[in-house]
Amino acid sequence: MVWTGTWVAERLGVELIGGEELPALLGLALRRNPKRAHLLVSSVLGKHVPQRPSVVYGSGLGLGVRVRELLGDEEAARSVVLGYAETATALGHAVADGLGLAPYLHSTRRPVAGVARAGGFEESHSHATSHLLLPEDPALLAGGGPLVLVDDEFSTGNTVLNTIRDLHARYPRERYVVVALVDMRSGADLGRLDAFAEEIGARVDLIAAAAGTVRLPDGVLEKGRALVERHETAHRAAAPAGGTPPPVRIPLDWPEGLPDGGRHGFTPEHREHLEKALPALAARIEEALHPATGTESGPAAVSGPAAGTPGQQPGILVLGFEELMYAPLRLAGALEDAGHDVRYSTTTRSPVLAVDDPGYAIRTRLVFPAHDDPADGPGERYAYNVAGAGFDTVVLVVDSAADTPELHAPDGLLAQLAAHVPRVLLAVVPAYEPPTASVATPATTDEPPAASSTLTPTVSEAPERSSMLPEPLRGPAFSSYAPEEVGWLLQDLSGVELEAPTEEREEAIQSGGAHYAESLPVEYQPSARYQELFHSALESSAARMARAVGTVTETVLAEKPGRAPVLVSLARAGTPVGVLMRRWAQARHGLDLPHYAVSIVRGRGIDANALRWLAAHHDPADVVFVDGWTGKGAITRELAEAIKEFETAEGISGFDPEIAVLADPGACVRTYGTREDFLIPSACLNSTVSGLISRTVLRSDLVGPNDFHGAKFYRELAGSDVSGAFLDAVAARFDEVAETVDVDVKELLAADRTPTWEGWAAVERISEEYGIHDVNLVKPGVGETTRVLLRRVPWKILAKRGAEADLAHVRLLAEQRGVPVEFVDELPYSCVGLIHPQYTRGATGADGKAVVSQ
Repeated sequence: MVWTGTWVAERLGVELIGGEELPALLGLALRRNPKRAHLLVSSVLGKHVPQRPSVVYGSGLGLGVRVRELLGDEEAARSVVLGYAETATALGHAVADGLGLAPYLHSTRRPVAGVARAGGFEESHSHATSHLLLPEDPALLAGGGPLVLVDDEFSTGNTVLNTIRDLHARYPRERYVVVALVDMRSGADLGRLDAFAEEIGARVDLIAAAAGTVRLPDGVLEKGRALVERHETAHRAAAPAGGTPPPVRIPLDWPEGLPDGGRHGFTPEHREHLEKALPALAARIEEALHPATGTESGPAAVSGPAAGTPGQQPGILVLGFEELMYAPLRLAGALEDAGHDVRYSTTTRSPVLAVDDPGYAIRTRLVFPAHDDPADGPGERYAYNVAGAGFDTVVLVVDSAADTPELHAPDGLLAQLAAHVPRVLLAVVPAYEPPTASVATPATTDEPPAASSTLTPTVSEAPERSSMLPEPLRGPAFSSYAPEEVGWLLQDLSGVELEAPTEEREEAIQSGGAHYAESLPVEYQPSARYQELFHSALESSAARMARAVGTVTETVLAEKPGRAPVLVSLARAGTPVGVLMRRWAQARHGLDLPHYAVSIVRGRGIDANALRWLAAHHDPADVVFVDGWTGKGAITRELAEAIKEFETAEGISGFDPEIAVLADPGACVRTYGTREDFLIPSACLNSTVSGLISRTVLRSDLVGPNDFHGAKFYRELAGSDVSGAFLDAVAARFDEVAETVDVDVKELLAADRTPTWEGWAAVERISEEYGIHDVNLVKPGVGETTRVLLRRVPWKILAKRGAEADLAHVRLLAEQRGVPVEFVDELPYSCVGLIHPQYTRGATGADGKAVVSQ
């Protein structure tokens, strides 16, 4: 039999290292992913590869028995089992069944109104990262017994560590058990689990069915990307034109009050209830099968890709739906017990390349639109190895939340299945509603739902507002950063026209007719000469940047001994800095720090909804606010005042208003990389060096009281994007500055870093000396001066004599806009930008000419 990883192994040079059992458990496929080109495809999970339900269920059941043997009955009875959505929901259920004594909960990406969140965490390597924990019983995770975490694959360990870190802060316990089908850690990752256990003061055990690793050659990401691009459009199994017969609905008579799975918790009592109900439920499906298959379902005559044992073609596929894996699996198992030839798999969110080759794990794929009104918006969904597999019947099992018009649409999943399989049956399980929930669920009838049916909550808000806030936006759907680099606590306003000419904005702002955050400046498109300046500045200052990044990161870590900081960048100037600090912590310490970007607006404060979200997911004491640089310290003061107001209004304390910055020339903060006013290259550009994200927007007609602030994703500027190049250039210098950073940090920690606010005093003096009488129109420092030239109507630039080396881009921008540069002595900054006071479009500049944008 050909190994289903051969195709990828031969083309990419990937090797599967381990025991003889590994090739039988795992195949290989390709996907688009900035971190990992290959995908390990399990043959016993029941997700991508149809498999006998007894094999799928038995794999998890056996692992659960091993956990019970490890813990003993007494500890097993005190434990809770937690599975990961979407892939491991049924595996976690099966482990809990093998354990026999413990309740089960799986994470979910489906928020439910009225059910408060008990936690959440990030899956850094995934295409869809945010997990919610929504137990019906809030005390489910609060006990002190062992927590058993179940996933299909244990590779880097990042997901498990993120989970334990989040939950241990909320519900500390003495013991954790990690369970996986395969332990695929590399040598570099093997010690992380023990080190982490020591760090949190708990025992962490690992149980896996098999162990090994994947050996990757140099350049595998680039080769994988090229392979995907060459093949991805050629192997999509599409439904042929023309109508398809409607599916036959199966009236399941699902027992009232029995949860459809572990989204809100599944107890041993629920399991006993299901066991009793399974024979009758299977009989309902058999009644629907009878007209086509009789009481037996024999081998199909059509050959196709492997869907189980070689040489045998199954008759029936029971196809589950994303997180709904356990109920379809148990139904499939009941049919198998009744003598039917059955395979089981489920649909998925995960996009994987299909190649019709016996040595490749994903032979065909069906593509269809999401049909459960997902919280993160519409998108494609997939069913693998169904088309051409020789099935004569598919029993599709969905929950009632997914029985929508999209499911029955001409391009929907049912039509796709009917085009490739002779007979399609539909079984709908009622989506379980905890008594506290308020989700309106369409009734299960013999008719498809009407086009006007809705899944909107009948009660709009859960008891905790934070539990209803959306999950962070992530790349590539929002920003050009990789999803694990940053989560944006913002709402996407990309479709809204927000840009206004610079002169109109300035006049409106200064006249009091509009706030600067109510619109956006037109994005500056740098000339070829200016772009050359950026790259030159980056090359000359990358090591200096790396040193400042290392210094501020090490200072933050030293100030929070024994804790893992949560980096929260002030969007957008702080975001590249936060990404770099995260990279430093990962490169130097193996830490996978959470990183988010939030909006703060001068005069309006920080986004309170973002603070609520952070408080619901992390200990506020772990949050470290990050920005690029300080000018006069206005944002520092703004943040301190906003945090104080938030604590008073919300009763949530613990956030430290101190900001960590790369450069603090105004001496406004205690935590910094340097107090020199030097050119930070990310200040030279706008969105094209900040993940293609605009400045944040706060406008009452767009941002409601329970919404995150907004921003735009400028996808159309992708051709000019240097965000990744900027990060990579600085990160490449980490090793060479490491020793210097160690010295800098030692000196800083021993020094008096009390802010003197000398920058603020200088701004006040300049404001009066130049007759401006408004400190908000004085923008000190290289970064702030650059912003003035890019976004506002500048009056003049004050430059410190002798600082010319850092000001080439400032002088070029000033030249392009016809703004005079005045060199002065005794300036505490390299330069200061002055916005034209009392601006109108008829105002004149210092040279007597009209001030216009060029």
